[in-house]
Amino acid sequence: MSLKDRFDLVILDWAGTMVDFGCEAPVKALIEAFAAEGVAIDAATTRHDMGKSKSDHVRALLAEPAVAAAWQARHGRPPQAGDVEVLMARLGPLMRDYAVRASTLIPGARQTFERLRAAGLKVASSTGYTREMMQPVLARAAEQGYTPEHVVCSGETPLGRPSPLMIYKACAELGVWPLSRVVKVDDAQSGIAEGRAAGAFTVGVTSGNALGLSFDALQALSPKERARRVDGARQALLAAGAELVLDSVAELVPALELAAQNSTRPVA
Repeated sequence: MSLKDRFDLVILDWAGTMVDFGCEAPVKALIEAFAAEGVAIDAATTRHDMGKSKSDHVRALLAEPAVAAAWQARHGRPPQAGDVEVLMARLGPLMRDYAVRASTLIPGARQTFERLRAAGLKVASSTGYTREMMQPVLARAAEQGYTPEHVVCSGETPLGRPSPLMIYKACAELGVWPLSRVVKVDDAQSGIAEGRAAGAFTVGVTSGNALGLSFDALQALSPKERARRVDGARQALLAAGAELVLDSVAELVPALELAAQNSTRPVA
């Protein structure tokens, strides 16, 4: 069975999957946005709800007990709905700045895109970034040869991840069905949950949020520690429901070819 016999569409996440190894840009932007309001948050806390729409992510952070307590101490009251708007106003410019600086394609990403298109598959993308945040990233990706046919951004569906609505939107607008012929690739647990909720074949990559290390930081580890950290990311993505977990999107095409050959799922 060829790749096109089994699948019609691949939907790829952005930060941590196609660009920004380690998914660092949104972490840095969120930490800086909260710091501007006098509240310190750490990277581990920031990563808990990565992949959700940025407004949902901000709400989730404000609901964290330690963050809520720090907000109370700094502002003399608990976090309120209006605080989400204040933080989002700060976050927009920060996200654009950090995201464009981290928009170099992950090694092998462009080649994977080209191989998927050559095999006759459609390629779409989705993200927790707003359209405004994504504009410079889309331009930079196009300069590097990556131009997905369809892009869904945060706020363009009634609900974001882990709901499947961004996947539904892409499928409806590209004319793809059934969902069993769709592949969703993501580096964060919320994106894996999104793919499973849609009924797509869901692939995790350890190159992003689940690992939480830049490429250089990962390479600086001892081989034993590097393997331990990568396996921890793999297990987190499997626990979230990924049917397959890869170290990088560079491995996607041969992995999908093998999955197509071994598939017991219905193909139509």
